[in-house]
Amino acid sequence: MRRRDFISLIGGAAATWSSAVRSQQRAMPVIGFLHGGSADPKSNGPLVDPFREGLAQLGYVEGRNLAIEFRWAEGHYDRLPELAADLVRRQVAVIAAFSPPAVQAAQAATATIPIVFESGNDPIKAGLVVSFNQPGGNATGINILVEELLGKRLGLVHELVPTASTIAVILNPQQPTYQTQSRDLQAAAQKLGTEILILNASTEQDVDRAFTDLVQIRAGALLIGTDPFLATCVDQMVSLAARYSVAAIYARHEFVRAGGLMSYDIDFPGAYRQSGIYVARQYFTSSRSTVRASPMPLRRIKPLAC
Repeated sequence: MRRRDFISLIGGAAATWSSAVRSQQRAMPVIGFLHGGSADPKSNGPLVDPFREGLAQLGYVEGRNLAIEFRWAEGHYDRLPELAADLVRRQVAVIAAFSPPAVQAAQAATATIPIVFESGNDPIKAGLVVSFNQPGGNATGINILVEELLGKRLGLVHELVPTASTIAVILNPQQPTYQTQSRDLQAAAQKLGTEILILNASTEQDVDRAFTDLVQIRAGALLIGTDPFLATCVDQMVSLAARYSVAAIYARHEFVRAGGLMSYDIDFPGAYRQSGIYVARQYFTSSRSTVRASPMPLRRIKPLAC
């Protein structure tokens, strides 16, 4: 073989190999990860690894046979529609959406790309699905029953500070279930024979004002609501509760790790792990080649106190 022919052969083989590599890269499915909160290590960041673990349980590893595009709204729910639209433009194979605002943004952005969600609120009441057995549309997921813990948290902090005539509650008015949470807490307070004052906070400045208000009204205890934005304010809330010497109960154990007094929540890492498993099952059929035509039944996970 002449040297020129040999070089041409090697060059042709290299071009074929390069084309094959590009083809494999294009074929690698991409998962869109849409979250209303922050990736901060003290917030929702540590939950990404359990999500990856769930995918890996079914043989799907980021960087090996799938890619993940992360989109975080940093507690600003008004950013979610554009983040969801960006994932659709990138033609992701499936969207993993966390919290009702993220799910609603994803549903508004696409009616064809499968959506697998994790919701702490009733997904039927929120209009995310039609039913548990037959979700309908292009969305299914996991319901972790977070709302049911609100009354329990109120009872625990009341038991801790029985002399508190007024218990302050910080909620995010931008949360779609704000009114439901307010009603549930008012009903729980009535049963306990105590009074609650709901303080609104959807920005860090609002959080500062809420703590100023609870001091002025001499609230004897504090309850922090369940919300992706509020979960981003770990250091701020723990620091303010210590500064004003108010007994507080939180919705996430990350607050306790940062020095907060107590929490009562669910196994969030376990829920995110299950979400990863559900994403893999929803996207891949037994042949691992096509998207499921219809959503799987919705799964419900009971709260686990910790």
